[in-house]
Amino acid sequence: MSPILADVLQVSALIAALALVYVPLGDYMAGVYSSKKHLRVERWIYRSIGANPDTEMRWPAYLRGVLAFSLVSVLFLYLLQRVQNHLPGSLGFAAVTPQQAFNTAASFVTNTNWQSYSGETTMGHVVQTGGLAVQNFVSAAVGIAVAVALVRGFARSRTGELGNFWSDLVRTTVRILLPGAFIAAIVLVACGAIQDFGNWHAMTTLTGGSQGMPVGQVASQEAIKELGTNGGGFFNANSAHPFENPNAFTNLFEIFLILVIPFALTRTFGKLVGSVKQGYAILAAMFVIWLGFVVLMTWSEFAHPGAALHAAGGAMEGKEQRFGVGGSSLFAVSTTLTSTGAVDSFHSSFSAFGGGIALLSMMLGEIAPGGTGSGLYGMLIMAIIAVFIAGLMVGRTPEYLGKKIGGREIKFAACYILITPAVALIFTALAMALPTPIHSAANPGPHGFSEVLYAYTSAANNNGSAFAGLNANTDWYNTTTGLAVILGRFLPMVFVLALAGSLAEQRPVPETAGTLRTEKPLFAGLLVGTVIIVTGLTYFPALALGPIAEGLS
Repeated sequence: MSPILADVLQVSALIAALALVYVPLGDYMAGVYSSKKHLRVERWIYRSIGANPDTEMRWPAYLRGVLAFSLVSVLFLYLLQRVQNHLPGSLGFAAVTPQQAFNTAASFVTNTNWQSYSGETTMGHVVQTGGLAVQNFVSAAVGIAVAVALVRGFARSRTGELGNFWSDLVRTTVRILLPGAFIAAIVLVACGAIQDFGNWHAMTTLTGGSQGMPVGQVASQEAIKELGTNGGGFFNANSAHPFENPNAFTNLFEIFLILVIPFALTRTFGKLVGSVKQGYAILAAMFVIWLGFVVLMTWSEFAHPGAALHAAGGAMEGKEQRFGVGGSSLFAVSTTLTSTGAVDSFHSSFSAFGGGIALLSMMLGEIAPGGTGSGLYGMLIMAIIAVFIAGLMVGRTPEYLGKKIGGREIKFAACYILITPAVALIFTALAMALPTPIHSAANPGPHGFSEVLYAYTSAANNNGSAFAGLNANTDWYNTTTGLAVILGRFLPMVFVLALAGSLAEQRPVPETAGTLRTEKPLFAGLLVGTVIIVTGLTYFPALALGPIAEGLS
């Protein structure tokens, strides 16, 4: 079987699996957020934190809940790392340094999972399970909760109430993420991923020598790392490590986990707003972008501009033989078009245009299908921009889902779009202008610039992947990427929730003959074009200095 045919079959199997669970999972999640009943374990959690899950919140109260919970999470995870050497199961590891502890705490709480350390030689069992793995669940739940609040803003009228943050957080964790991760972990263990609380294991090498190999609770962390679009690996090699990702089947299964909730949330959106066709339009835009980038990445990595690549059948540097070019390309696109950031190959070793595609995937705002929750609310923001552009072209006040898109709503949407590029590009400019940070780049010229640009784009978009040539474990990068992940996570949420509150206060506008039909393919095409054009206008100069210049040289 030719590699191209194998890759086509692989992508087809993935699409079929996603299509199979799309309706039941999307409908189930819609039921989770519309149900009035609370499970017994949920009621116990509410009592323990002193929250009333039946109290409706306006957007400032909802935002305060998001920020307060995240602040406490950062402080707890920071302190846990700082006292690691006094905890049981520390495996003899020292306390994490202040700068790295701040960076890691901020990174995992914001669903970024940027790692400037080797997990297997830095974090003990308690920090891995009680700190990092817990944040993998709740940071994903926070993103979904904010997305659901925005959907309620579209669905409700003449009220500023968006639901209850604590209820949304707990339900997401208990009813969606925990069961899903439990099932996924069993599948991974059955397929060869390891899961124990042991210490280092002595293994015999092929040459007859002995080598110590760290082990731990890998499968359970791998499951929620992908399902929650987190990305932080137990091992430094991440999903390229055979203990995390043993074979081609687990590789495809992990890609499925990355994509399943973000895609299914479009069905949840359609159900909650009362029109599944609206969800299909958002899904179509996401799918077209995702599939287009998969094709571009695969073509770029299979191209043979040289004797070495021709002999290898593609750009195999930095890729695992058991996954090949196709599996690595599919994983790379799926992890950068979401906020996952896990890797089964090393993006810095991709071809110049292949690395540029991974970079551009994050620059789109990770909305195709995006992270858990963040992908949906990011694409809905772009839908508002698309409706606004369409309104300007026909001289009509834009409307979306029965809500007028006026000056206030557009300002919130514009601020959302501008925040992430500003954070990424300003920090990149500072790192390139100052004398010390640039020395962390392993390569000179355009590729060195791409390493720095990739780091801050990844941090600001809460992705977490990196061009491995950059030494990010310095005071400068630990501090600035930590600030970037916080700004890139919470400032956009402010504008999302403010927009949701503004929409919820409006009266519904009746549909007329001149209303733009946002459930039609024409609008889905307009939405795709808007995403590409807005991103291109924002990032093209930076891309021209990095991967484009490298690819043309």
